Amino acid sequence: MYDIKTKLHEVLSQLPEGVRLVAISKYHPADYVMAAYEEGQRVFGESHEQEIREKHAALPKDIEWHFIGHLQTNKVKLIVPYISMIEAVDSLKLLREIQKQAQKADRVVRVLLELHIAQEATKYGLTLDACRELLAGGEWRQMPNVRICGLMMMASNTDDEAKIAQEFQTAASFFDEVKARFFADSPDFCERSWGMSDDYLLAVSHRSTMVRIGTMIFGPRVY
Repeated sequence: MYDIKTKLHEVLSQLPEGVRLVAISKYHPADYVMAAYEEGQRVFGESHEQEIREKHAALPKDIEWHFIGHLQTNKVKLIVPYISMIEAVDSLKLLREIQKQAQKADRVVRVLLELHIAQEATKYGLTLDACRELLAGGEWRQMPNVRICGLMMMASNTDDEAKIAQEFQTAASFFDEVKARFFADSPDFCERSWGMSDDYLLAVSHRSTMVRIGTMIFGPRVY
C-alpha cells in the first residue's frame, strides 16, 4: 500500500491551527480510508453516491463524510441520510432539494455555497453576483434543515501562482462581504474551503479553513 501514514502526517504538519483537512478518498478503497482513520483522520471527501454509500456501510460511523462533487438534485435523497456536509451547492434548486430530503430524514445538513471564480468552462458554481442574489432572496432563511456554513471554490488549473492567489483572495474578500451582510450573527458561517494537493499552502495563506487533498495522501487513484 502507498505510504498513507507518512503522507498524511506530512500534510497535517503543514496546516496551521484552525485549518482542517478533508482527505479526498474518492476512487480509493475502504482500506486506504481506514489507514488514514487509524492515524486520527476523520473527515473524508467523496463525489459519487454509490461509492460513499458502500464506504459508509463498511467503515466506522464517526467518520464525517463530505460530498465534494457536482451534485445532481435526483441524487440528494440517496446521500442525505449519512452525509455530514455538502460542499458544492451551486443553485437555489439544489438547496431546496436538500431541505426537502433533510426534512424527510429528520436531520440538519451543513452546506457550502460553491463559487465560480476561475474562468474555466469546466468549473461549476455561482458567480459572485448570483451568490449575492441567492442570499438576498432570503428563501434559505426558511430552510430549517439546511445550515449554510461558508463558501467553497476551485482555483484555475494553471501553474500561474499569481493567478491562483488572486482567485483565492477574491474568494476570501467575498466571504467577508457575505459574512457581514447575511451572516453577521451566525457563528456557523465560518468555513472557507479552497486549496487542493497542488495549491493548498497558497490557499492557507489566503485564509482557507478547509483544504481538500487526495492524491498527495492516497497516491494515484486505484479504481
